[in-house]
Amino acid sequence: MTDFAIKDVAERTGIAAGTIRMWEQRYGFPAPGRTSSGYRRYSEGDVEALRKVLALRHRGLSVPAAIERAQDTGTSSDHPSIYAAVAALDHGARPQVLRKSTLVALSKAIEHETLAHAAAPVVFGAFQRERFYRHVEPRYRRLALHADAAAVFADFPATRRPTGGPVEIRIDPADALGNEWAVIVDAPGYSACLLAWEQPGESEPDGARDRDRRFEAIWTLDPLATRRAAQVAARLAGRADPAYGEHLAELLADRPLAFEEPVAALTALTNRMVAYLEAAATA
Repeated sequence: MTDFAIKDVAERTGIAAGTIRMWEQRYGFPAPGRTSSGYRRYSEGDVEALRKVLALRHRGLSVPAAIERAQDTGTSSDHPSIYAAVAALDHGARPQVLRKSTLVALSKAIEHETLAHAAAPVVFGAFQRERFYRHVEPRYRRLALHADAAAVFADFPATRRPTGGPVEIRIDPADALGNEWAVIVDAPGYSACLLAWEQPGESEPDGARDRDRRFEAIWTLDPLATRRAAQVAARLAGRADPAYGEHLAELLADRPLAFEEPVAALTALTNRMVAYLEAAATA
């Protein structure tokens, strides 16, 4: 696969290297790969997406709107997927098959860390079914109190904005998101996302079997991957509530990324720990 240094991308697109770096920092776009020594490397797809942004800017679109339109791949179908949009990125997180009980523990850890350390986060959660969300609603109401924005997705009867709680976004169980799990936290000093899709099998088991349901999961502290997940989630929220979706898009457009560099080593170490815990639980 052909890849390019940033100076090559600047020459091929006519966009200054400094502008490309600024867009990466401010909007999480483009999302380059990294060499072992840390240098940015861009794909042909990145070049084409940047050319689309430039063309859309010439048509009068703002930078955030042009970027959103140019990278609208994860939600272009009738059944969009947050997991698929982020899994395509080079963020160093490898998919793992985890039980629901392990996902619950990881989710709780991310949520508690957010309450402890994240200032003014944007928070999203995807729960498949409303009853799953209701079990943890008190925690998400606490998160919403300290968040710039918070939204949750489930098969709610309707989309609504409850007082003192996250916005409840209705999804159809037939949608891709109806089969997914997500915890996304995008804050200036902290970012994390846990994304998973449920593997085919017995649906809706009860009791102990519910905790053993299997999901293919990725999780990362990479701020670019987290920003991408948040952008896709914001776009999905906008389908149900356009005004709120626009509000989320504006928040994310003006929000600095959590860190200048991804913390790949920490993500990799934690993934290894999770794999060992999962192996021990099923031994």
